[in-house]
Amino acid sequence: MAESLMDIKRKIASTKKTGQITQAMQMVSGAKLSQIEKRARKYQLYADKVRQIVTHLAAGQLLELANAANNDAEANKNQLVSVASLLEKRPVKKTGYLVITSDRGLVGSYNSTVLKAMMQMIKDDHEGPDDYVMMAIGGVGADFFKARGLNLAYEYRGVSDIPTFNEVREIVKTAVTMYDNGVFDELYVCYNHHVNTLTSAFRAEKMLPISDLDVSEVEDTNVEYLIEPDLDAVLDAVLPQYAESLIFGAIMDAKTAEHAASTTAMRSATDNANDLILHLSTQFNRARQAAITTEITEIVGGAAALE
Repeated sequence: MAESLMDIKRKIASTKKTGQITQAMQMVSGAKLSQIEKRARKYQLYADKVRQIVTHLAAGQLLELANAANNDAEANKNQLVSVASLLEKRPVKKTGYLVITSDRGLVGSYNSTVLKAMMQMIKDDHEGPDDYVMMAIGGVGADFFKARGLNLAYEYRGVSDIPTFNEVREIVKTAVTMYDNGVFDELYVCYNHHVNTLTSAFRAEKMLPISDLDVSEVEDTNVEYLIEPDLDAVLDAVLPQYAESLIFGAIMDAKTAEHAASTTAMRSATDNANDLILHLSTQFNRARQAAITTEITEIVGGAAALE
């Protein structure tokens, strides 16, 4: 019985330490969530304005003019993203998927939701592995695709907890270069969209080519544009920013959902630890009372035998 009591005490002490760790991790994730939510709200203003400008250009048929003019032109080798690359439409022989996951676990169902949805998309939309190419942001997704032998053409690990815009530039440059080289003919960014602290939803957004623009958002489509210095210079500045905003916004959104999932998971783990401590404490008290009762019974029995 003494060993049993000691075992219970060890379990209680161990569970208390675990609960302290998960509570600390919950506080850290909560702080990161608060920071990235503030930054995401500010960034959304910029992203909405860039999308509004590109949508106006599409409504004025300026993107079509630029695409026709650039199809036969050689892209600038020193330019991060070429206009022709972003606007070029071609028959879709292979689809690229840029999948955003985390680099670690302890985030509840955050990663499994994305990966399960991706596998279902591949099953529904493609007949074989030659029809798609995977690109992974995050170690969990990269390891998942490698373990299943999927065609993983690119991986990026170590995205900051609060991502910076410079981190996205390498990803965008790689994605557009692969698009230029014909590795895939269209690109989708797939990730968990942050709804609130307790909820996230899988989302797949088309990045390349730039085509999914709702011109109905523009009230007056019969506007004559005065462009300075010229159309190419304007598109050279605006379209790369739009492409970058899509990926950077998706990474920000996915990281927000990740921190929210981590906060919820650690809160749940802390609550479970407290419940287990309460259960073990009750078990310990019962075992101790049983031991005391046994000792009293033995003392009384021994005294009775001496009479």
